[in-house]
Amino acid sequence: MADQSSSVALPKRAVRAAREFVAAHGKPSRAVVEHLGRAGARVVLIGADGALGDVVVPDMATAEAAREAVADLEPADWDRETTDAVTIGAAHRRRMAGPRAKR
Repeated sequence: MADQSSSVALPKRAVRAAREFVAAHGKPSRAVVEHLGRAGARVVLIGADGALGDVVVPDMATAEAAREAVADLEPADWDRETTDAVTIGAAHRRRMAGPRAKR
C-alpha cells in the first residue's frame, strides 16, 4: 500500500483529525476503512478507550493512505475484537438516534 500513498494527495485536515483522535483517545487506536460509494470512503476510528470517531475522504486509496500516515493507528476489520473494543455511551446513542430520541 505504500505505493498508493505516495501517489495520493492526503487531505491534511483528515490526517490531522485522525492524529488528534489518537492523541485524545489512546494508543494504539484502530481504523476500519469503509467504502461509501459515490460519497467516498470513511475511516472509522476506535480509540484505546473505546471512543468512536471518523474521517470521510474522497476514495478508498486516500482512506488507506490517511490510515497509514498516522502513527499508532492500527488497521482493523469489524471483527469481534474490534467491536468488543467499542464503548458506546448513552449520549452517543441519543445522538445517533436523532429525532427518535425525543419520543
